[in-house]
Amino acid sequence: MHSFAYKNGSLSCEDVDLEQLSAEHGTPLYVYSKATILDHYRRLSEGMRELDCEICYATKANSNIAILNLLAGEGAGFDIVSGGELFRVERAGGDPGKCTFAGVGKTRAEIELALEKQIYCFNAESEAEVAFINEIAGHLEVQAPLALRLNPNVDAKTHKYISTGKSENKFGIDFEIIREAYARSAALPHIQVKGLQMHIGSQLTSVQPFVEAVEKVLPLVEDLKSDFGIEFFSIGGGIGIVYENSLASGNKAWWDSEQGKPLSIEEYSGELVPLLKPLGLKIILEPGRFLVGNAGVLITEVLYEKRGAAKVFKIVDAGMNDLIRPALYQGRHELIPLKEATSSETEVVDVVGPVCESGDFFAQDRKLPALSPGDKIAILSSGAYGFVMASNYNSRPFPAEILVDQSVAHIIRPRQTYEELVSTEMVPS
Repeated sequence: MHSFAYKNGSLSCEDVDLEQLSAEHGTPLYVYSKATILDHYRRLSEGMRELDCEICYATKANSNIAILNLLAGEGAGFDIVSGGELFRVERAGGDPGKCTFAGVGKTRAEIELALEKQIYCFNAESEAEVAFINEIAGHLEVQAPLALRLNPNVDAKTHKYISTGKSENKFGIDFEIIREAYARSAALPHIQVKGLQMHIGSQLTSVQPFVEAVEKVLPLVEDLKSDFGIEFFSIGGGIGIVYENSLASGNKAWWDSEQGKPLSIEEYSGELVPLLKPLGLKIILEPGRFLVGNAGVLITEVLYEKRGAAKVFKIVDAGMNDLIRPALYQGRHELIPLKEATSSETEVVDVVGPVCESGDFFAQDRKLPALSPGDKIAILSSGAYGFVMASNYNSRPFPAEILVDQSVAHIIRPRQTYEELVSTEMVPS
């Protein structure tokens, strides 16, 4: 699953000691494993080998250009949701011609940029958007490649903030009107209908919602292939990862050795490939979290211990501005010390950050090994929706990012300085 393990009593990423790395670069610090990202990409590609399958990495999960460059080198396409992400992909050496552009609120400038860069396809989320794309394409005297995003009204049974495939969500076009929407779109002079897209949500740990959605949509795909000659069917992303007990159980540690059970590639491909193969269409996948989530950790240092009447707080130097998932999604991340615990002593504590918000926490009422000021903790499974959602709230500079390649640690983003924090601001004269 990943390349983090205790070696000689110290947590390592591949062959790099994280205690030493954090001493050199400071904390908070994001660290990513190149081997983990490549392993996940290659296993997914191998699992879908019987199909004409394009893996378009969901750039929003982690958009550092070093990560994008790594995946571009593997031949990946990219699922983008903004003009800025398209710019990043191209800067990283990715091919705009392998980009699908999703999102409910594309602007004129973004649509113009995507058309000029000749992206593979827009995934349009409403007929109003289709009309707007047609207008802009006409102005530029080009044909806009387009798929409609279908909302299949399938419950992915995930957190309400990352569910996207139900009729009350803002994404996609309702199943009941999708055929008519295709007919109207295909009739527009500057639209080239190219495929169908759907995505039902993120962090799915069962294959059943994927199967349910694909089975529901297959007859529609067959009709669109016959009536409009579509060339691809995108089934979106959403493959979940393990957030609990996510360090290999072989690294004798203080936590429960029973591992979480992620949705395996074997189960995913075993159920979906037989359904999709008879279509004879290109199949597009849009994984994000699956490729990078378990490939990253956020390292933070314990600053203080505060013992109150009701709680014991371990106050660390990372905050919700660095990793917002626990506050935003109630996301649970495993927290482990960089130095392997040598005793079975544990304590129930809250691990909280320095930001002036009660929601600034990483763990509440969590049983953890004894931690003292100066000890460092790794917040596991932070490679997806970590740094990309970070902010400068409380005027806190962005942390550094490191990409580990075996025994080499590459700085892929230096720590932001105070000068850089305010460099684009000015007092009016």
